[in-house]
Amino acid sequence: MTEGVQKKGCDDNSRITVIDYSEDEFIERELALAECCQFRDRPTVTWINVEGLSSQVVEEVGRQFGFHPLMAEDILSPVQRPKLDAYDDYIYLAVRMLSLDEAKKDVIDEQISIVLGKDVVLTFQQPGGDVFDSLRQRIRNKQGIIRHMGNDYLVYSLLDEVVDDYFVVMENIGDNIEALEEKLVAEPDIKTLGAIHELKTHMLILRKSVWPIREVINKLKQVDERFVRTPTNRYLDDVYDHTIQVIDSIETYRDMLSGMLDIYLSSVSNRMNEVMKVLTLMSTIFIPLTFIAGVYGMNFQFMPELYHVWGYPLALILMLSVGIAMLFFFRKKKWL
Repeated sequence: MTEGVQKKGCDDNSRITVIDYSEDEFIERELALAECCQFRDRPTVTWINVEGLSSQVVEEVGRQFGFHPLMAEDILSPVQRPKLDAYDDYIYLAVRMLSLDEAKKDVIDEQISIVLGKDVVLTFQQPGGDVFDSLRQRIRNKQGIIRHMGNDYLVYSLLDEVVDDYFVVMENIGDNIEALEEKLVAEPDIKTLGAIHELKTHMLILRKSVWPIREVINKLKQVDERFVRTPTNRYLDDVYDHTIQVIDSIETYRDMLSGMLDIYLSSVSNRMNEVMKVLTLMSTIFIPLTFIAGVYGMNFQFMPELYHVWGYPLALILMLSVGIAMLFFFRKKKWL
């Protein structure tokens, strides 16, 4: 049994790593760009990961492994919709890897390109980390059955890691929705509306990333037996089920957020109605008082009680009595 972990520099600003393994052998190291072809025809399972999508690196790797030009073009386009394309010697998959930026409380959306050949699996991604650390650890430590399986099982494992990480994102969004619901009931404000719209944007990103993966997995199960063997389809069915669970959660959260938006608008409308109700009642009370004051404010010589010594106090008492009587009337009608 041979074990090796080595590091070696890579051309350009990209980083290329290889994990080559079988049940008894394991090699993990960094590669120079010109060394990739050394792992093309090995009988072991070979996983070459390229971080950094420079055209020079992708084109050179494509030349060494005989990629179709359209495949290289798709790899260099980081905004692909999740899809599967079948070529003569390779299967190309584009999926979306989602992660959380805890500092900015944002969802990071990144494309992962997976190329499945008869003797090699290549992944292409932007630098900055991925969700495959636990998979690498399982390969190193011989955990599970992955060291006994082939390239197709490795592709299943990559897809499984991507989809499983969707649950982490969904759990975080679910916690945010729960906290937002409590705030919405207690004291809704303009920040609450902004948070709802932000979460709706996250759900839109998730929906666009997850829905097409169902088609990708179904197509992957139907490709040539050279690439995906029948026993692996059982594992792909499990990923498909996880995808359906994520989709159900997305639709549930989208409905909840739409309902929360309606609750916010209703709450704001109710608060406005309460304000208008108070202003209307105050205006209604002051209408007869204004009438009385207006009548006694007219400059006529002969007016009732104009020169009476108690005329002014009686007018004030009359206005106060009218106001109190109206308040009792409003309370009796339960308008207050």
